[in-house]
Amino acid sequence: MPALQFCFVRVMVVLNLGMAAAGLQRGWQHATATFYGDMNGDETLQGACGYENVIKQGYGLQTTALSEALFNKGRTCGACFQIVCYSSKWCKNGAGAIRVTATNYCPPTYDEKAPWCNQPRKHFDLSMPMFLNIAEYKAGIVPVLYRRVKCRKNGGIRFLLKGNQGWLLVLVYNVGGDGQVVGVKIKGARTGWIQMERNWGVNWQVVGDTVQKLQGQSLSFQVTTRNGRMVQSDNVAPKGWQLGKTYEGRNF
Repeated sequence: MPALQFCFVRVMVVLNLGMAAAGLQRGWQHATATFYGDMNGDETLQGACGYENVIKQGYGLQTTALSEALFNKGRTCGACFQIVCYSSKWCKNGAGAIRVTATNYCPPTYDEKAPWCNQPRKHFDLSMPMFLNIAEYKAGIVPVLYRRVKCRKNGGIRFLLKGNQGWLLVLVYNVGGDGQVVGVKIKGARTGWIQMERNWGVNWQVVGDTVQKLQGQSLSFQVTTRNGRMVQSDNVAPKGWQLGKTYEGRNF
């Protein structure tokens, strides 16, 4: 066997063994990862997806901001990823993979010194605790492998009602399964199913006369995720539902 071919085969064997040792399979893609905020996660609590407090809403600090290529104008909010540090001296030995939920956006800067979130780069800006689980602090940025995974959430999907008399905004969170919501419908006890419109991130809305039609009725929801699955939660909010209250439905 020629020396160059032997060297290539050896590299591939080492790479495959390394991935096997980390429990990795096919379907992984290349990206990079940095971190933002501090160990308390204060800067990661909210963000462009619309969550109000990721810790109180059940995500903890197992979160990430996504570059523009992954964020998809907020449509990827709520999706879950498995990430492993890859091919860097700064990777922590035996760290394995972390699981995070997309809760924020890493905007492009077009700064030559920090182009990580610019198109077409795939990049994860992790909370500091998540980054330090897989890499050394002084690395700053590391290459990673990632893949989409099912979201593991405790309890049911939560519906936080906000807005006013002419505007009902529903923050849909704690979504299991695929995690990435592509459609939400709402129904009053005396109405048919009404398609809601994405306002931004994980916030869905109905406006105008539709809000008035829902007053004084229990509310039901249908949530559809990217994989086409739908879960229906009947009468999760009582007829005396109030803005500012959170109601819990079924989950995937």
